Amino acid sequence: MSRICRVRARNVGFSRAPATLQRHLVSNASLFEDFGSKQGGWFGRVVCTVVEVETDSGAIGVGTAGAFGAGAKAIVEHHLAELVLGFDCRAHEALWQRMYRTLVRFGRRGPAITGLSAVDIACWDAHGREEGKPVAELLGGRAQTRVPAYVSRLYALDDLDELADEARGYVAQGFTRLKQRFGFGPRDGMAGMRRNVELVRTVREAVGDDVELAADAYMGWDVGYAIEMAKRLREYSLSWIEEPLMPELVRGYTELRARIPWQRWSCGEHSYTKWDFAELIEQRACDVLQPDLNRAGGLTEGRKICALAETAGLPVVPHSNEAHNLQLVFSQPAHVCPLVEYFPNVEPDTGNELFWKLFQGNVEAVDGHVTLPSDRPGLGVELDEALLEELLVEDGSWIP
Repeated sequence: MSRICRVRARNVGFSRAPATLQRHLVSNASLFEDFGSKQGGWFGRVVCTVVEVETDSGAIGVGTAGAFGAGAKAIVEHHLAELVLGFDCRAHEALWQRMYRTLVRFGRRGPAITGLSAVDIACWDAHGREEGKPVAELLGGRAQTRVPAYVSRLYALDDLDELADEARGYVAQGFTRLKQRFGFGPRDGMAGMRRNVELVRTVREAVGDDVELAADAYMGWDVGYAIEMAKRLREYSLSWIEEPLMPELVRGYTELRARIPWQRWSCGEHSYTKWDFAELIEQRACDVLQPDLNRAGGLTEGRKICALAETAGLPVVPHSNEAHNLQLVFSQPAHVCPLVEYFPNVEPDTGNELFWKLFQGNVEAVDGHVTLPSDRPGLGVELDEALLEELLVEDGSWIP
């Protein structure tokens, strides 16, 4: 049997104070006067909720809840555990519907859906371990064997020479695709716009014209600011500008695409479930969809998001190279999932890279590409219990 007999949720924090996120990133919160003064950072203390499901045959699957929040733990413990206990971990669609239709009265986004996502991912991991197969095989089989990756780092350093050296270093490792961070937004005025241009110019000049370069504004701009920045940055041929607006401003994204037709725009990292993505697709709000499955509804929902995207001819480039996203990418053809976002295993980590420490067996890029092992069941990674205990913010008990 593969029935779920126990569930546990625990909250894990940063491995260090997230100074990089305070100093070198424009964001949706950087307009606040105390943005840079909070020692723990504006994300809060918790990076993710780690959820485990155990089956009656002894298989334990692990999933994480995204969005840097502590709330998913309580959702799992007080609402979701009792909905899945006693059910077959392989009944993914049935379990997803039980959870979502119960949560819908109070949570169609945020911690409710990230908690659902973690349980769903854990069930897929347990399923794979039960059958001795990678999750990608359970999702229909591998459609790709080797996928190009883009390095996602290059924060807005004060030292432009250091930024240029960092960019050249990734190219030397074989990467031909990079993404950097903007450091400034509307609050920083014209001087901030010039600084943003300097950041992009520095990386472009360091790596040359044959390297694809994207840049991330992490919801820190508005429509007018984004339009002006796109005009100033046109000569640097950005592959896309990521998340310039808050996620609910779907019409704002549509306006950007209409008024700046030469620039590609991306979003979706903070969108939830197929319904959010259906709206982005219907409104033609972006050129690249970027769900993270531990936020968007898990692997069960990720398959549906990919199907919707394929009907619209839009690429899906999931947020981060965590194991759950990689399993989906490799189960999809290249025209649906053409790229992997690759957070390199470097210090200082920002929280995005914590999975390198929290899980053992993560896949490393070689010559700018990622290859998924075929001999590892489930998600293909193992939880580092000692590290989890070290970073534990809130412990959790097994719920039978």
